[in-house]
Amino acid sequence: MLLKKTAVVPFIVLLFFSLIHTSSTAGTRAVAESSGPAQQLTVYIHSLEQDGNQVILTADEINWYEGADADRLFAEREPEAAAELGGAPDGYYIVNDSDTLTGYPLADNVSIKMQIFDHTGNPEDLDIHWNEAVDRDTFLKKFGNADVVDLSQFPYHITVEDGKVTSIVQQYIP
Repeated sequence: MLLKKTAVVPFIVLLFFSLIHTSSTAGTRAVAESSGPAQQLTVYIHSLEQDGNQVILTADEINWYEGADADRLFAEREPEAAAELGGAPDGYYIVNDSDTLTGYPLADNVSIKMQIFDHTGNPEDLDIHWNEAVDRDTFLKKFGNADVVDLSQFPYHITVEDGKVTSIVQQYIP
């Protein structure tokens, strides 16, 4: 099958994300321990599950790079694609070298901010709303429903304080 040059970049990006998602669906699991000061992590959320009175967010930690750092790592890890594209596609690069999944309980007052979120169930209504606050119950309901947008395909920046997730911010992907 021959691909037109304009189809190569989206194809590579889709292939890359499918590999990341595939590698994060199996592996070891760990439970987060209370670590004291706030910790900022970038993750793919593997699942959100009710466990008694709390919700457990199971995450696959990743490294998110932008700009020159993304271009440098992309060139190191994928030199042929970097030479063809001239840098990291869309200015970012994700590294996921571990398949360890870690469970974190959500704080009762977790702050959730989304960039793209399905409000109506209609794909035509999807639009970017930067850092839109979404309540926990709505996020949990929409995370499990991939009819319009699959929220598990986005990276998230989470804040963990005293072993609990206190903040979730969806990373926009162009």
